[in-house]
Amino acid sequence: MQVKKQKIGIDIRDLKIAKTGAHTYLSELCKAINNKQALQFQYVFLDTRLPIYTGSHKIGKLWEQINYVFWKQVTLPIKAWLNGCRLVFCTDYFVPYTQLSFTTIPVFHDAFFWEYPAHYNKYWLWFFNTLGVSAAKKSSAIVTVTNYAKQQIATYSGIDAAKIIPIHIGPKSSITEPQQKIDPHSSGNNWQQLLQKKYILHVGTIEKRKNLATLITAFEQHIISTQQEIYLIIVGQKSNKPTLQDNAVFEMVAASSLLKERVIFTGFLPDFQTAELYKHAALYVFPSVNEGFGIPILEAFAHEVPVLVAGNTCLPEVAGNAAIGFDPLHAQGLGTLITQTLSDPSTLQDLKQKGTERLKHFSWNNTLDALEAVFQRSINR
Repeated sequence: MQVKKQKIGIDIRDLKIAKTGAHTYLSELCKAINNKQALQFQYVFLDTRLPIYTGSHKIGKLWEQINYVFWKQVTLPIKAWLNGCRLVFCTDYFVPYTQLSFTTIPVFHDAFFWEYPAHYNKYWLWFFNTLGVSAAKKSSAIVTVTNYAKQQIATYSGIDAAKIIPIHIGPKSSITEPQQKIDPHSSGNNWQQLLQKKYILHVGTIEKRKNLATLITAFEQHIISTQQEIYLIIVGQKSNKPTLQDNAVFEMVAASSLLKERVIFTGFLPDFQTAELYKHAALYVFPSVNEGFGIPILEAFAHEVPVLVAGNTCLPEVAGNAAIGFDPLHAQGLGTLITQTLSDPSTLQDLKQKGTERLKHFSWNNTLDALEAVFQRSINR
């Protein structure tokens, strides 16, 4: 007689609004669940039927926040209860406060709510610090993505560190295994020319903590000292939050005739185009001063791109010995490191090989296996 599997509810409403790493986490987890042959649980994907507002009008944004709170605290728990879920898993920090015959587990991707409070709407910050954290404390566990994030969350929140479970994640499959290819003959793009250049790559939202001014300064030092014909390609769009935006980097490039020719801001790109840029990059540089995980490190490894990474927060934990670390506050030192690395073929080859090996430790199948172990322990309690 086949034993009936216990049900796990996955809140997937965030797929309609999340961006960057949060969207990657939820979408890749859903793919892993759908692709796994032998699941330990029966998964129920819980979503809203109501339209979601993603515009910028104040009234619309307010209405969307009300809808979000109602979804989390009323509709989601009722749906989970009606579906017989034993556990509800939410990947966007917030879980229902009221538990109707189920337990809950949220994902806290980082400690940014506490580290950068000025970057958040004061009412939204209050909502997180009161209802969000209170609901998380009632949960059977809290999942995060690195040991560093665990330490920061425990320090700021006062939540028992033993309750916070770090589970590493994997790269974005649509970038590491793109299904769509670029047509070099299609009208309106210069991709064939761009991919034939020698360039250093950075991928990520353009915001202050990404520390792109240091990278641009270091890049300028490199091209002045070596006279090398090389470019810096920065893939990503501005943050949608004015308090996070780093407009200074655009002004910095515009003020220099040299940088205007050599630094390319692509804006948002589809994943298959980003994958092509990874594939042909000479070097990937990650100068961020704070990250929860750093998925682009794994994406660079997947395309055998040598990586230089800031030696702070979670980045050394993710990169391991497969990247060269640097001080993200020392542009001159980074410029020298770029020059040394690009001029040493043996170092470049060594980084490629180590990156390939390091990547084997990260996959969404591993993430799902680790999550299922946490789910089982939580239900058993």
